[in-house]
Amino acid sequence: MAYLEVNDLYKNFDKTKVLNGINLKVDRGEQCSIVGASGSGKSTLLYLIGGLDKSNQGSIIVDGKTIMGLDDEALAEYRNSYIGFVFQFHFLLPSMKCIDNMLLPSQIGGFKKKEIKKRVEQLSEQLGVTHCLKKYPYQISGGEQQRVSIVRALSLSPKLLLCDEPTGNLDSKNSENVITLLRQMALRESTTLLVVTHDASVANQLERKITIEDGRIIS
Repeated sequence: MAYLEVNDLYKNFDKTKVLNGINLKVDRGEQCSIVGASGSGKSTLLYLIGGLDKSNQGSIIVDGKTIMGLDDEALAEYRNSYIGFVFQFHFLLPSMKCIDNMLLPSQIGGFKKKEIKKRVEQLSEQLGVTHCLKKYPYQISGGEQQRVSIVRALSLSPKLLLCDEPTGNLDSKNSENVITLLRQMALRESTTLLVVTHDASVANQLERKITIEDGRIIS
């Protein structure tokens, strides 16, 4: 059985059809890019899988668990237990130091701070942002902010890592570094990785490419 299974998924915004019957299977630990023109529905698919939005029709099954129909509390638990998010914009809270931004998911989820802090410190060392821990987001570079957001996303050992244009604001060198880091961390953690991107060079680094056009998977 596939780790992630999407069946006959439809999503409309008012009268605009965004997803028109998506069917997708992804194995545990698989690393996939999702590509397509702007407005094709690739980010919408990612948000539905992550429980950030709800579809009009269809089903999404993650690790044997059907997430469609879950109430808000159950969806929040699903996101905290299964999902790590990395976005184009880092969404780091400017009033909090980087270490506190990294620990925020564990505080929301009620995890033991000591254990998660140790993991965050180890991840920070692996991603080269130990020097950022006591700084505020505005005091570090864009590339460092993105790596801080990756540590935050990985802090609770997510089983499914969802990335929406994670290199969209980075130069080519930092883009390559971020994707390499995501792949290495996903491999080390046995995490299933989905990356929405418009960058062909990023997509080509991942083992599988999923192409969406007009709300349908065409390849």
